Amino acid sequence: MAALVAAGALTAIVGASYVSLAVNAAVVVVLILVAAIGWPHVLGVPARKSQSTAIALSAIAACAAAYLAPSGAALTWLPVAVALGVGAIFLIQLIRGTGQSHRLESTLGASSGVLLIALGAGWIAAENLAINAGTSGVTLVTGISVLVAIATALLPWPDRMVGPLGVVLAALAGPLCALVFTDVEGLAAAIIGAVCGAVVVAGRRLVISRDAPLNAAAVLAVGIAPILGIGSLVYFLERLLLS
Repeated sequence: MAALVAAGALTAIVGASYVSLAVNAAVVVVLILVAAIGWPHVLGVPARKSQSTAIALSAIAACAAAYLAPSGAALTWLPVAVALGVGAIFLIQLIRGTGQSHRLESTLGASSGVLLIALGAGWIAAENLAINAGTSGVTLVTGISVLVAIATALLPWPDRMVGPLGVVLAALAGPLCALVFTDVEGLAAAIIGAVCGAVVVAGRRLVISRDAPLNAAAVLAVGIAPILGIGSLVYFLERLLLS
């Protein structure tokens, strides 16, 4: 189920990128809200509403900065937004007081959620780059690579087999998609595919390592969060390899 959620989130982002930057940003913000609401459910910690609010607000602030800033400096304010979000998480735990349950787990887990979900601003920043203007070619290459990695992650095999296979197939899917559908360089597409594939198989490990079942909100968060995290990786790889 988490894999289907991830595939749906990715399809929405890629599809929105062919409409407009504003639509792309709106889709990313909706996914951020869903992931932020579900992340405390993944952790199984108390004070869920306040922590979800802190995660969502910091990620939305990063998205607003990515949308409004010049393309070359779209993620300049991302560290600031993450720092404010982490600070809010610590403040929440201080307000809860000494002796409350799961304070350490809440602090560490919610802080990781702040970072992971705020990285979704990278999808907006990437779409704002000149390389994606009009065609969103790199976004399509990324989307195909990630979908291949998600399909590989569904195989009922051990991690030692699925992990390398997912990375390799995603790395191969990138250049093939670039050759058929876009003019993106094959080597750059392969590197982007391999990195994104690694994120997907790492997310698979996170899901299957849990003993307790996930509720609906947690499943949505687990599926969407890795897709959001890929956004900033794509942005930096595009600037490094294609600018």
